[in-house]
Amino acid sequence: MFFEELKPLAQELIHEPTAFLGGFVAGLLRLNPDEDPLRSWLANQGVNPTSTARPTPPPPSGPQRISID
Repeated sequence: MFFEELKPLAQELIHEPTAFLGGFVAGLLRLNPDEDPLRSWLANQGVNPTSTARPTPPPPSGPQRISID
């Protein structure tokens, strides 16, 4: 049962060991693919990463009006 859950991981490791380990290390170091040095390295490898992060709205400026019922 436990080995079946690890099977996809092992298959990816066997098929593309360099890419798998590179992604694993980047995840451990919490590197953002949208920032250098990872972005420039990916560009040199011919990869165009797409960002999944949503832009955050700007914080409200000044006092806010609230109504209490």
